[in-house]
Amino acid sequence: MLTFAAAVILLIITPGPGVLSTAGVGAAYGFRFGLRYVAGLFIGTNMVSLAVISGLAAVVLGMPAVRTVLMVASIAYLLYLAARIAFAGSRIAFIEAKAAPGIGAGVLLQAINPKAYAVNTALFSGFAFYPASLAVETLTKLVILNAIWIPIHLGWLWAGVTLHRLNLPARTHRRINYAMALAMLGVVALAIISAARTT
Repeated sequence: MLTFAAAVILLIITPGPGVLSTAGVGAAYGFRFGLRYVAGLFIGTNMVSLAVISGLAAVVLGMPAVRTVLMVASIAYLLYLAARIAFAGSRIAFIEAKAAPGIGAGVLLQAINPKAYAVNTALFSGFAFYPASLAVETLTKLVILNAIWIPIHLGWLWAGVTLHRLNLPARTHRRINYAMALAMLGVVALAIISAARTT
């Protein structure tokens, strides 16, 4: 169980579309709108978890046309996000948007987020710790996953809000933006490699 919890922390805390966009919403709109967005991500990640647990994700993603459409949509969004980050100028802006994204945006991001499917598949298909009952193990994994997911995302939201409030020099702002953009490009590269291996 401790190995599973450690895996959850390592897989979720690393920069991906969910945590990066959470920080961005916090930086751009503050905690109130950020919490709405995180609520959408929470709903979305649990929907992905249930899809993986039930096998629905395997069936749907087993259709080449659907998998291709989702992969293209997620890669396009991640490239767009990386560009917005890199060219955000001298302000801290992990993500820029004209209107505050809400619950629906969070749910949608998780639906096309390749990291969400990869993480959930790894967590629910591995790390067995209760062989007596798969149902008990799966429910325990869901509780642990959410107990870790919530503070990690709230921490990224807090980081975005905090960075926005710091009056950092323009050069530092640009460096942070470039570093976050490179992290997003890394996620894109991993998504493309993963797609190439499954086709």
